Amino acid sequence: MTARVVLLVTSPRLPAGLLTAAAWDLVRENQVFAAAESEQVAAVRAAGVEVSIGGVDALLAAARERGTAVWLAGPAGDQELARTLGMRIAREPGLAELELMYGSWDPPGARLLDAVSAMDRLLSPGGDPWKRQQTHATLAQFMLEEAYEAYDAIAAGDLAALREELGDVLLQVVLHARLAEELPDGERWTVDDVAGDLVEKLVRRNPHVFAGVTVSSIEEITENWERIKRAEKARGSAVEGIVLAQPALALAAKLLERVERAGLDVPAPAQPSTVENEGELGAALFALVAAARGRGLDAEAALRRAALEFADAVRAAEA
Repeated sequence: MTARVVLLVTSPRLPAGLLTAAAWDLVRENQVFAAAESEQVAAVRAAGVEVSIGGVDALLAAARERGTAVWLAGPAGDQELARTLGMRIAREPGLAELELMYGSWDPPGARLLDAVSAMDRLLSPGGDPWKRQQTHATLAQFMLEEAYEAYDAIAAGDLAALREELGDVLLQVVLHARLAEELPDGERWTVDDVAGDLVEKLVRRNPHVFAGVTVSSIEEITENWERIKRAEKARGSAVEGIVLAQPALALAAKLLERVERAGLDVPAPAQPSTVENEGELGAALFALVAAARGRGLDAEAALRRAALEFADAVRAAEA
């Protein structure tokens, strides 16, 4: 009978003891070893399974004696032990067969837990002094910068850069949430509150997915979203809640969009015949935004593209 060693790997991001039925059968039927004490070891012991702390020699001896021995990998995977065991078996063919089993695995989004854990370490005593000194106000500029850098990556069609920049945006979200944990009682909230609010909003505003509401078009989905949003946030004006800090062209386009959705007949400023002061300039620009929107064009993106083309012309002239 060939000895068998099963390397049982589990996710450190799931609660200890949360294993598949096959993994539980394996540890209950065979001798189990681990390199060190861990929450997973404690959970398996609490279920009545004996776990020995030992090394490769003890593991192989148990496998030869009983036919199968289980190595319960630690949170980091025990890569050094797996390498040593693999080399030992490679040098001595027939010593034992090595098998890998996943007792649990990361669900989608599990690495977000790592991001939260890393941020907690950075903002806890002994962490990063700079981050510990920040406030929501001091970080506001970075939230804008990271969002613009993600926009740049999208505009450039650079998906690798977009992945990185979205990570920086996520950093801002996790950092703000961790800072909020230090607020006084009654004001405090956590990243779980942020995620919980988001999930509730997604479920509430997408009844065609979560509540069995029948829709026949994208337009109907959008109308439902806006109707539910209006019911959630009672506003005295169609333009209430618009982000005023956004770039002026984007602000003008958003105002026009809100007026259109509200079905209001409020004409945009007429194109002035002259542009001799800021008032006339503003009216002219607003009229251009309105004309662009009427043709399905994005004035903000168009001006940005023209500015970038001018920058290229400057570089060409310098060369």
